[in-house]
Amino acid sequence: MNRRTAGRGFTLVEVLIALSISAVVSVIAYSSFSRVSDGVQSSEAAARRVYAINRAWMIISRDLEQFVARPVRDEFGELEPAMQGGPAARFPLSFTRSGWHNPLAHPRSEQQRVNYRLEADTLWRDTYSVLDRSGDTPVQEVALLEGVEELRVLFLDSLSNARTVGKTSELDTRNWPEVWVADTSQPGIMPDPPLAVELRLQLTDWGEMRRIYALPPL
Repeated sequence: MNRRTAGRGFTLVEVLIALSISAVVSVIAYSSFSRVSDGVQSSEAAARRVYAINRAWMIISRDLEQFVARPVRDEFGELEPAMQGGPAARFPLSFTRSGWHNPLAHPRSEQQRVNYRLEADTLWRDTYSVLDRSGDTPVQEVALLEGVEELRVLFLDSLSNARTVGKTSELDTRNWPEVWVADTSQPGIMPDPPLAVELRLQLTDWGEMRRIYALPPL
């Protein structure tokens, strides 16, 4: 009788209880793992977004900090100011910059024409291999930042408009003009560059971001 009791296995009820406990533990473990995995993926996506935004602003800052007052001719032979932009311009922002590195000593200028434009919620940066273009001059297009709903540029036309908001050090840009183009009634006469520009990017996830850049030699 003692030998039969010692060799007795699990009953069906005990097996079912054990399986139920294992299933519950597995569900809890999977839910915890899924939450951790989703959190890691969300953190990675946020980190990639932060990197993309910071990279875009870094490139914009580098371009504007190296602005030079050099007008160019477009592919139609028309003269373009050293900087132009706004709703009435061909591109929201277009200007000439220096500092285009030439490590291989190609026979080209170290100045470069840069355009910033918005297309399909993406901020694009266009550049050209020459300053004064022809009809067959290729354009190098780079998608700089996705998720951009609006690109707005304001221009500081005079120091009298460089006023601050109240007693703060924040510049009041409400009176800055949004259009900076050549006067078509005076062909061949190029406007002087603005003293500073403000860029506003309306992002789908981060809302509005602003940066103000004083242009050389100010």
